[in-house]
Amino acid sequence: MSDLDQLTQSLARNLRRWRGERGFTLDALATRASVSRGMIIQIEQARTNPSVGITVKLADALGISITTLLDHEQGVPVRLVTPEHAVRMWSTEAGSHATLLVGTEGGGTESRGPLELWSWFLVPGDASTSDPHPTGTTELLRVTAGELTLVVDGAPHPVPAGTSATFEADVPHAYRNDGTTAVEMTMAVSIPPAR
Repeated sequence: MSDLDQLTQSLARNLRRWRGERGFTLDALATRASVSRGMIIQIEQARTNPSVGITVKLADALGISITTLLDHEQGVPVRLVTPEHAVRMWSTEAGSHATLLVGTEGGGTESRGPLELWSWFLVPGDASTSDPHPTGTTELLRVTAGELTLVVDGAPHPVPAGTSATFEADVPHAYRNDGTTAVEMTMAVSIPPAR
């Protein structure tokens, strides 16, 4: 089974499981996530690989991390994720990409929600935009090369190499490379627990 097939099967199984645990009908999840009922059916039957945007919307609506939605090795006390098992969630023809390195559900307390760790690479001129995440979602990032233009709720913020930033991600936001050299950054996303 290829990595993509394994990912498709894991997503189908985990989406069905979490939808059931939350007690959501297909229609209820479709409404919460702003994703069509037909798309959810296709995903649950492992007939399609949804876009990153749809995957994020489904995870947010379920109150879980993308990692949990894609994970096929849940429940082990220590989970090592080798580079070949990190999941590239976004890429462009120019060579930019974002990779979900590892994530967790937050453990045995209801006060902690999902936490994700990402690696980003943006070539000059490329950008990635994001819809608002659930209220209470925080993103932390550290730029290790180049200069990122972080746009939060329409306001640009230059973030040069060696600089870290944090912001509430419940507003539209984007990561842009307006410079002439590649931007590399590591990002953590803290999502509030499901209500």
